[in-house]
Amino acid sequence: MANPNLFAATTASGTTTYLTPGGTAAVVLLPNTASSGQVFKINQIVAANVNGSSAVDTTVAIYTNGAVAQGSAPSSGTAYPIVSTVSVPADASLIVADKTTAIYLMEGTSIIVTSGTASGITYTISYEVIS
Repeated sequence: MANPNLFAATTASGTTTYLTPGGTAAVVLLPNTASSGQVFKINQIVAANVNGSSAVDTTVAIYTNGAVAQGSAPSSGTAYPIVSTVSVPADASLIVADKTTAIYLMEGTSIIVTSGTASGITYTISYEVIS
């Protein structure tokens, strides 16, 4: 598993992706597969309560196995929470991480999310792919 040298990087491209999990089990928001040759610099993670009527709990974690696709259940790894079971009020958003929070997602890791209510939270993640 390589750790790309940020000063020798030849490409850095910004992207944003989002996911509204349809269930309450943990799912992958952003995978960085093993041997990708990339590191992801996380700029922002936002959890927006789209339930409309009640608060929804959310957990966002870095997971040690990044080999599965977005929306899939994580497997055979360990979760290290960034936020754990935080209540997001109805029609409100939680900034889980921003540029003041240094998170680099290495090869073979992923960001996973868990919502307390099915389809209750939309997660948006903005990041830079560096290789």
